[in-house]
Amino acid sequence: MILGCQSISKSFGENVVLRDISFHIEEKEKAAIVGVNGAGKTTLLRIITGESEADTGTVALSKGVRIGCLSQQNALNETDTIDASLRSAKQYVIDMAARIRQLEKNMKDSTGEELEGVLEEYHRLTVSYEQENGFMVESEITGVLKGLGFAEEDRTRKISTLSGGQKMRVALGRLLLTHPDLLLLDEPTNHLDLISVRWLEGYISSYPGAVIVVSHDRTFIDRTTSLIIEIDQGKSTMFRGNYSHYRAEKTKQREAMQHAWLKQQQEIKHSEEVIAKLKQFNREKSIRRAESREKMLQRMDVMEKPTDTQTDMRLELTPVTESGEDVLLCRDLKKAFGDHVLFSDLSLDLKRGEHAALIGANGTGKTTLLKMIARKLSKDEGTVTLGARVRIGYFDQEHQDLSPEKTLFDELSDSFPDMTQTKLRNTLAAFLFTGDDVFKKISDLSGGEQGRLSLAKLMLSPANFLILDEPTNHLDLPSREILEEALKNYTGTILMVSHDRYFINQTANRILELRDTCLTDYKGTYNEYEENRDELFRLQHGENCPDSGSATREETKISASKDAYLKNKADAAKERKRLNDLKKTEETIEKLENRLSEIDQEMALPENISNAEALTKLSEEAAEKNAELEQLYALWEELSI
Repeated sequence: MILGCQSISKSFGENVVLRDISFHIEEKEKAAIVGVNGAGKTTLLRIITGESEADTGTVALSKGVRIGCLSQQNALNETDTIDASLRSAKQYVIDMAARIRQLEKNMKDSTGEELEGVLEEYHRLTVSYEQENGFMVESEITGVLKGLGFAEEDRTRKISTLSGGQKMRVALGRLLLTHPDLLLLDEPTNHLDLISVRWLEGYISSYPGAVIVVSHDRTFIDRTTSLIIEIDQGKSTMFRGNYSHYRAEKTKQREAMQHAWLKQQQEIKHSEEVIAKLKQFNREKSIRRAESREKMLQRMDVMEKPTDTQTDMRLELTPVTESGEDVLLCRDLKKAFGDHVLFSDLSLDLKRGEHAALIGANGTGKTTLLKMIARKLSKDEGTVTLGARVRIGYFDQEHQDLSPEKTLFDELSDSFPDMTQTKLRNTLAAFLFTGDDVFKKISDLSGGEQGRLSLAKLMLSPANFLILDEPTNHLDLPSREILEEALKNYTGTILMVSHDRYFINQTANRILELRDTCLTDYKGTYNEYEENRDELFRLQHGENCPDSGSATREETKISASKDAYLKNKADAAKERKRLNDLKKTEETIEKLENRLSEIDQEMALPENISNAEALTKLSEEAAEKNAELEQLYALWEELSI
């Protein structure tokens, strides 16, 4: 066990954030902390690092454990370059290499005892240098630099010239290079494009230490973690498995709780009816029996009715008017800023009801293209034509459609005077504005809060063509799922930019990737596109991304569809074996999870808490089971695709 949290509680005034939080992390284990915004996830990370102190409870770390934490407030030296900032994480190894070189020079001029001292220090340092993998420092720094989306020429850029998102990427890179035993990451995928997120997934999955992640990126959690720690109403619950497994288990628990509550309610109702009937008999024995039943009813531990935000809250998006079949037609678009060409000869069409996701690396021009289509930005060349009866609803991250002097509620009620207060409040609640929050002035809101309000306003608009730029930013997991459900059922047309792959998979039926100034088009889900992205790019654009007319584009789409058909036909032969292997893997996982649950219970027994030998034995068994389970989860994920 590398980390143990026992009965952690934390309050801020009368606001109890954490109560009786208990969990433990084994060596090399990868865990995610999930919960709604404000649940106390970041507070818990600060308590673990010692930045904040718990009101009650203890945090126990194994001896000598080094913690590294990425928070939203990581400080960097503004005068450093990106290269210098990353190198600072490896400075002790770089200094070691410099000292080794100096000792090599000293050997030439040393004799006798002095030479023996030089040789002794040289031997000690070279052993340490090899243990620290010093010969790979340069390639490791380069790999992290490229993995996080920085080009070679960015090395010399000053930290002071970077955006907030770029600074966070540098802070993340510097932290990864320190290789702490326990890595704490608070929203690590913020400000990363899809390519960088995929790189980070691979890095975390193969990371030799333990990792705790706080993230709203469900695909990232799915692919990197094997333990979910849920914080709900201040309390913690551990779920062994990735996010998808956690959601399935939560659904089972919720259904079981709902069933138990309904059963108890039926028992209560039946008892009340029996009591009433016994009293109606009005005999001494019947009255005594009725009184006895009443006492039993009073002593019953009545369950609270299970609540679930997902079922209690629903957003319904219904276009007031239906557009024509052709919604958008873009031909030969070009946009450049100075000598930097984002894209040229770009053509695109959208039909009514299509939900398209525009993806690509940072800086490829995704937001620029959305602004051109929404007529917020001029184009250099080409045409943008909207179809008949098309009404655009545009969400950007600048929130220029909000009036700073108004309250949240007034902003919505003034924009939609015919809408009921209940509808307006429900919409605000779905985007995390409840109680007196609705009477805050917009000027007092943070950028993230303004973004959520703009999205809420857009959801109520009569638009039939939604253009969305990163709509899930600043939304917690329940709110994202509410928005997903609304967009899935939306009968209008959607064009969106998002880095949330889970969100894209749930809501988009067409993928458009901006890459190397070209647009690759695929009708299907993101997962399907990701499997064949390079092949699709080659088929649609060739090796050099040449200009291609509409006829060529249609031919390549047909070719891509044919290739997909042949691939599916070949895969069908393997399906039976995959399902059989999947079933066996799930059965083995279930056995291991049951044993791990038993170990957790045994470790909490009074006779074991003070028994170091028993705890060590149980901890070693848990580590062995977790290692085996991690391999099985990886196999399960592979078989489940």
